[in-house]
Amino acid sequence: MRLTRVFSGALLALGLAAAPAVADSSPSASPSGDSKAPSQAGTSFRTATEIEQGQQATASGSTGDYLYWSFPADAGQRPTVHATVKLPDKHTTQTWQIDVYDGLRRRQSCQYGAQTRTAEAGTPSVELACVLRTVRAWSEPWANDPLPGTYYIRLTVVGMQSSDLGLPVSAEVKADSKHIGGAAAVDGSLAKPLVPGIAVKSQQDGGGSGDSGGGSATRKPAVLSSIEPDDGWSSGWWSDRWVWTGIGAVLAALAGIGGYALTRGSGRPSRVPPGA
Repeated sequence: MRLTRVFSGALLALGLAAAPAVADSSPSASPSGDSKAPSQAGTSFRTATEIEQGQQATASGSTGDYLYWSFPADAGQRPTVHATVKLPDKHTTQTWQIDVYDGLRRRQSCQYGAQTRTAEAGTPSVELACVLRTVRAWSEPWANDPLPGTYYIRLTVVGMQSSDLGLPVSAEVKADSKHIGGAAAVDGSLAKPLVPGIAVKSQQDGGGSGDSGGGSATRKPAVLSSIEPDDGWSSGWWSDRWVWTGIGAVLAALAGIGGYALTRGSGRPSRVPPGA
């Protein structure tokens, strides 16, 4: 009876411990608030329009333009970028492509998704998608692993007839992510996320370089990016590795209790005197 109560309590504890892991594996929700979604795109990395995860941005441009957006991605997230290009009524065959770059402006490969698609003549729109690898908290310098920070989206046409150059188009872009959890956890983390302007901001917070000029006291930090995850950078310190470690400890304790209950026997037989 006691063993049954022990097992019941352990199962209840496992259920309560697994609840955060289930919640951690759900897709990220759209950002709260009534902020208006951006209606334009940048033309370079430096002028990329900032968007939050879950926010759908729109932009108008011309065939042949490079359209740029940027969004934040933290450790443990697997970002997915969707793009829809609405084409003019009359056009020839066009091939569109979406590329994603990390904070070091390294092009990140897509795990899967239609990164490049060709729209035949008269097709009203073309849809693109790119599912990146899971963002790691730390990586070797020689590796090309995605790291926490700003990610850039570039949308452009890579194949068209010269007669289509300059035709008006409109685009819709959305970036969201799924939390992978402990499966992507690593031992280590970056000191700072790869966000434009973070080095200048850190220097300003640390007192600068010691310049005592009259204008240095009123100089503002050149922070080029103002977006970050809803709960802050490196917020994924909690992962389901903690849950599975706890589950393993509980199972090991239950195995020890069960083994003791099976091997201890029924004690000294009643016919054997205590002093024997």
